[in-house]
Amino acid sequence: MHPSGNDRVLVIMAKAPRPGQVKTRLALSLSPEAVTGFYCCLLDDTLALARSLGDVEVALMCPESDVTELAQLAGSKASVVAQKGEGLAAGLTSVFAHFAERHPRRTIAFNSDSPHLPRSVLEDGFETLATHDVVVGPTYDGGYYLVGAKASHPTLFARDGMGTRSALERLLSRARTLELSVGFAAPFYDIDVVDDLTRLAEELQLAPARAPRTAAWLKEWELVAGQSWTNSRTGKGEL
Repeated sequence: MHPSGNDRVLVIMAKAPRPGQVKTRLALSLSPEAVTGFYCCLLDDTLALARSLGDVEVALMCPESDVTELAQLAGSKASVVAQKGEGLAAGLTSVFAHFAERHPRRTIAFNSDSPHLPRSVLEDGFETLATHDVVVGPTYDGGYYLVGAKASHPTLFARDGMGTRSALERLLSRARTLELSVGFAAPFYDIDVVDDLTRLAEELQLAPARAPRTAAWLKEWELVAGQSWTNSRTGKGEL
């Protein structure tokens, strides 16, 4: 027998889509307006993916200064909770303190830039938590796109190493120190640099329904990027 679905919570780690505050590495290749527009599409499709799971509570965790703006964007799709402290480590700690400390629940924290993730991966992540203390979804660059637990472990996340190629290694080391059993979701990738955009555009061109708003944005981006490249070759413009 599977545990009741109402003990599952999916929390999306989010920020308000302000220039210079989201997907900052993409700003090396795209205008601030393009980056924020793209992030809005990612977030909207991520919310749709989360809600497609069915009997799962969906929430956004964000800095306190972003609550009002994100509540307007999310509408009735998700509750919005302010994290305690600054930075991603504080945000992840806040997720499990808020949703799993008093009443243990299978809680997964998920990034806001992998709306193309197969829904089955999230379902499998919750199933893994039925038999493990922690579940982790590794990224190919040494980080992780999701992490889940059934209880709050305040020392599991630390400020050092977050957002680096050693983030996953550090997380697993702390889990071992805490003697927590760890299961793994399928490896995946998130969207950090322009090469990730190209990869995502190729995937969504074949299956746009996986993330429709993001697919539409990427189609427009490819047209604009292609025209800019052509103009630069013919002397009609600059990249």
